[in-house]
Amino acid sequence: MLAKGSTGWIVPSLILTMGAMLLRLYPLMTVGAVLVIFFAIFFRDPDRIPEGKGLISPADGVVTHAGSKVTIFMRLRDVHVNRAPLPGIVKQIKYLKGMHRPAFLDTNQNEQNRITIGTKHGDVSVIQIAGILARRIACYVKEGDELERGQRIGMILFGSRVDVTIPSEFKLIVKLGDRVKAGESVIARLKT
Repeated sequence: MLAKGSTGWIVPSLILTMGAMLLRLYPLMTVGAVLVIFFAIFFRDPDRIPEGKGLISPADGVVTHAGSKVTIFMRLRDVHVNRAPLPGIVKQIKYLKGMHRPAFLDTNQNEQNRITIGTKHGDVSVIQIAGILARRIACYVKEGDELERGQRIGMILFGSRVDVTIPSEFKLIVKLGDRVKAGESVIARLKT
């Protein structure tokens, strides 16, 4: 399955490839074919089933900060579709224009989209932060939407990071360097 909004990237690459093939411009055809393959891989959006109970990762990638907030750095080869960590209602969406510095830096100056979800355990914020290559954050939800755990909420194009706040009722079970998958990996469990 391909991510929502990916046709605007894949279709032009296909047209370029086919046009170059018809005109026998083989170097250009090769470039077009490479772009089609790259975009098909980048925009993949597999179905995911949450593992176990608890707060699940909103993003694929590597945990670069683990505390009351978890930071997940998404590399180019990761799936870039983001998901709801818990069921709830979208209370607020706040988009901030900003810079495009490397996403692995701890900067609040980058372009970002903060989605606040009201859950039965308190508010959880999923912050999508654009990186140096990312030039677009796509939000799939709107204020008032009811979300299921693991539901697709947006996407960040071409490398970035996602921060998620952890409610005090939860105990973190991930550590720095752990690889996680959006909508699947449990990153925190309810305290007993």
